Amino acid sequence: MAHQCVSFGQMNERYFDDLKRGDRFKSEPLRVTEKELIEFAHRFDPQMFHLSRRRAERSIFKGLIASGWHTAAMSMRLFVQTLNFAEGAIGLGVDELRWPNAVRPGDVLTVETNILKMRPSKSRPGHGIIRLRNVTTNQRGEVVQKMLASAMVPRRGVRANG
Repeated sequence: MAHQCVSFGQMNERYFDDLKRGDRFKSEPLRVTEKELIEFAHRFDPQMFHLSRRRAERSIFKGLIASGWHTAAMSMRLFVQTLNFAEGAIGLGVDELRWPNAVRPGDVLTVETNILKMRPSKSRPGHGIIRLRNVTTNQRGEVVQKMLASAMVPRRGVRANG
């Protein structure tokens, strides 16, 4: 069964019950600035190809690039804003995280989320478990991050204690 990819701006809060296997969601775009890229690197990944345009030009990347962890953080922001789960999505783990292409200043990122599997939580009846794949692309359609993960999200109208 084919499922349509839907783009969402800000919308009502979403619950486990609002999803079905095969659903796809596409985020709004996010522009990466050189200033944010360097600030993130100074705080969390202080390597020269993230910190200095001049030094980065002499690296294997031939220019300034975002930390993979910065790419992951920006992708998370886009995922959270797009799906807008009531009470949030609780990460249960990431089984795959890949950065096949570098993110550079000026790139415009979007995230497409695909719901792969779903099941009610056995230990927390007020929640469901989703298996998802997030693919982050730049303005040229190049994949800059792939992530396979599981998250626990709230169910509509089911009390947390059963």
